[in-house]
Amino acid sequence: MHSFENSKLRKVEVCSFSLESCLAAERAGADRIELCASPFEGGTTPSMGLTLKVLQSVSLKVNAILRPRGGDFCYDDLEYEVIKSDIEAFKKAGVHGLVLGILLPDGQVDVARTKELVELAAPLPVTFHRAFDFVKDPIQALEDVIATGCKLILTSGCQDKAPDGAELIRQLVTQAAGRIEIMAGSGVNAANAQALLDTGVDALHLSGKVSRDSRMMYRKEGIALGGVPSVPEYDVSYTDWERVQAVVKQVHAPTN
Repeated sequence: MHSFENSKLRKVEVCSFSLESCLAAERAGADRIELCASPFEGGTTPSMGLTLKVLQSVSLKVNAILRPRGGDFCYDDLEYEVIKSDIEAFKKAGVHGLVLGILLPDGQVDVARTKELVELAAPLPVTFHRAFDFVKDPIQALEDVIATGCKLILTSGCQDKAPDGAELIRQLVTQAAGRIEIMAGSGVNAANAQALLDTGVDALHLSGKVSRDSRMMYRKEGIALGGVPSVPEYDVSYTDWERVQAVVKQVHAPTN
């Protein structure tokens, strides 16, 4: 029987960008942390300082994302070497898993390179992240990711938000048939958690993100770091543990 038949075995992963958010994830009863930097780029490789501090401060499993930059998932040779170097560093640091995703220019999974990274990461499990949602053919991509040796796929069902991709997520769960775990992420909250659980996924992924106003009293107008004016310079994002806990309660609820 596949694990999704027993909700006790399903997990909640919290995408965290700070030590504060990691502590909130633990307080909420989450099972695992995906540690990232750069939330406005969708997550990039976290600093080693943050990683070490998180590992010292929480008892949850911590998976580090390996994404050398924002943008697409087609990496040149220099970027690929950086990813390999980061794998060695994070393994030495003591993380519990790694998260990555590499695509070919034609929209297929880069099986050869991904497999090489999975082998380099061993014995740590590897999650193939939402690069999956940018593939040309998700049905074929699922088989390709399985062939790389990855243990889990994070997906929104190739839509901006997971609830809109629920039908494809359900298809992927059926196709996977226990050969790889499927985790739904993007836009997950207490209001839609049960509907996503009903697709049969093995895990839910969320940030529980809220924001508070900066403590800065003096504010410089007309400057946008990175040249992106839509990024709020005076908002501080963090994980609301109660939002995460509301999802955890649904995922960990005992079956009747």
